[in-house]
Amino acid sequence: MIPSVLPTYSRAPLHFVKGEGSWLIEEDGRRFLDLGSGIAVNVLGHAHPALVAALTGQANALWHVSNLYEIPQQQALADKLVAASFADTVFFTNSGTEACELAVKMARKYWYEKGHPEKTGIIAFNGSFHGRSSAGIAAAGSEKMVKGFGPILPGFKHVDWGDHDGLEAAIDDTTGAILIEPIQGEGGIRPLPDQCLRGLRALCDERGLLLILDEVQCGIGRTGKLFAHEWAGVTPDIMMVAKGIGGGFPLGAVLATEEAASGMTVGTHGSTYGGNPLACAVGNAVMDHVTDPDFLETVNRNAGLLRQKLEGLVAAHPEVFEGVRGTGLMIGLKVRVAPADLVRAGYDALVITVPAADNVVRLLPALNITGDEIAEAVNRLDAAATALKGA
Repeated sequence: MIPSVLPTYSRAPLHFVKGEGSWLIEEDGRRFLDLGSGIAVNVLGHAHPALVAALTGQANALWHVSNLYEIPQQQALADKLVAASFADTVFFTNSGTEACELAVKMARKYWYEKGHPEKTGIIAFNGSFHGRSSAGIAAAGSEKMVKGFGPILPGFKHVDWGDHDGLEAAIDDTTGAILIEPIQGEGGIRPLPDQCLRGLRALCDERGLLLILDEVQCGIGRTGKLFAHEWAGVTPDIMMVAKGIGGGFPLGAVLATEEAASGMTVGTHGSTYGGNPLACAVGNAVMDHVTDPDFLETVNRNAGLLRQKLEGLVAAHPEVFEGVRGTGLMIGLKVRVAPADLVRAGYDALVITVPAADNVVRLLPALNITGDEIAEAVNRLDAAATALKGA
């Protein structure tokens, strides 16, 4: 008999009932150090007082009115995002996958309005992840994502990560945009080198293409800057964000330049819940924290500390670990064992991690994790690795 919850998840047998900062408390009382943050979502940890105050304050005033009316909290959040980024305009969604759908629509509508309806093609990259909607799975293109869900949304080409010649060859008269994650998350924490992102921007300018960045996982302070592309000193035309922007409350957004968004006029897109007062109240509180230069400086300092301690962990357990990669507090441990095995050993050691592709285990802690918590986290990872070696 099918369960009452559709069985599409392989869930760990854990039942968390409370969160406090970087800690999760299981119903049996065990305290887990959370290095997953709900898959890079809880950027200020669990139950941060400022987010609790923002949510409860708004909940006592107004929950939902729909986008038929002005929403002051949404306007305030849009203004903050525009002021802090390349963007001229913002559309709010409930998730990253919804942001992907709009990014694709926006790019195609742009070329349609420019008199080039044939330029529907979007080049994406193998190993990517852009959500599980029709556009998202078509953009990823892997058999795991698309098998059984045909017909797949047409118009996508895929090239290998880092294949510059293949990318050039894939561009033709129907190409309208290139879509890429500055750091692949699900694909195994693979950062795109700054010079490659700069080259990609130059290629788009040279060939007259839109550059779409997916910063759903790597944005909102995760890399030590508000957005990962800032390290390369370039800007996209369209960008998808979600996860961290809501700090745990469902919220996403598409940021765009005025030019890229020029085709999106009244009636071309909409959302019943997107940008509702509850979500945007929390999003405003998140932005107030993560745009603080002192906060980002602390993220970078703690990222350096975590990286240093993880390098020592890798050196101590060469049978388990192969290396460390990533940027800021978006870290991948390349492992010589099955990633799921290390994740399970971590559960026994009371530390939460997240598996990924390419034999990688992700560490995505709260951005306000403390130095003492980093030291304790690495101690628990050490215990997990020791247990694996002895198994």
